[in-house]
Amino acid sequence: MSEPVEFRHLEYLVAINEGKNFTRAAEKMYRSQPAISQQIRGLESDIGFPIFLRQGRDGVTPTPAGELVLSWARTVLEERREVFAIARAIHKGEVPTLRLGFSSFVNPTLLTTFRQCYSDLFPKCEVVFSGGDSALIVQRLESNALDCGILPCPIDSKTLDVITVAHSQLVVCMRTDDPLALHMQLDIHEVAPRIRVFRDPELHPSAHAHLVNLFAEVGIPISLANSVTNPADIQWMVKEKYGLALVDQALPLESGLTTRPIAGVNWSAQTAFVASKNSQHIALPFVQRFLRQEGLTVQRKRPRGVRPLPKQLELLG
Repeated sequence: MSEPVEFRHLEYLVAINEGKNFTRAAEKMYRSQPAISQQIRGLESDIGFPIFLRQGRDGVTPTPAGELVLSWARTVLEERREVFAIARAIHKGEVPTLRLGFSSFVNPTLLTTFRQCYSDLFPKCEVVFSGGDSALIVQRLESNALDCGILPCPIDSKTLDVITVAHSQLVVCMRTDDPLALHMQLDIHEVAPRIRVFRDPELHPSAHAHLVNLFAEVGIPISLANSVTNPADIQWMVKEKYGLALVDQALPLESGLTTRPIAGVNWSAQTAFVASKNSQHIALPFVQRFLRQEGLTVQRKRPRGVRPLPKQLELLG
């Protein structure tokens, strides 16, 4: 290619495809039909293949290669619209506060990382946090009382968009003076009878069901002796010798506690960013795009996943 593809070319392509001919596209774009035709023929000559098949009175249809270009053009034009809409809102101070719900079982480092990323993406735009159990946060998302949330997986809702943003190994939490702490890894069959502290199943039924399945896969029933509503209570019960617990490897531990991995299993805790599919918050498309590319597991000085679009775009090299 010798010339860059400009936004106007993409607009012409989408208009032609929607109208199925050049004349209707020209009327929509307030240009003459010959001018539009000349622009597209020049573009096709430059890239080396036809985008449309001309079928006379039957109009035009995209070629297979043209379908790919059109899909890309629609994405670019939509991203441009979103970029200028959010930039205009930032300039006018009209970006609404982002209301984010979270579970106490989410690693607090993820919340800090999210706030930093959001601030980098949208300078001087506010995010407020609201804690609660997963079921409550999902209800508030579905009723639009919250814009988004960061919750442990699995998420049971067909009305929410779910993006997994972090994975962390499940490990056994114990006292530092426990004889098990002398081992580098633990045998699940030997340690299972002592794992007796669990999150209350009613707080996140699908997560508890997933845990039951993990134990069942290795032939061990869960012994639900003690249930808690937050990580602090889990650690208190372990310190008071009510039993051992499975926790997120990244969970900050109180003094007197330690963790050990389980040999031979690959059990992990997953955390997701969730938002209502009907949410109208102007920042969410950018946040979701960034999180799909970057996740939340690594601290960064500057998000790299969402960037302002250039004025001109090179097409297919």
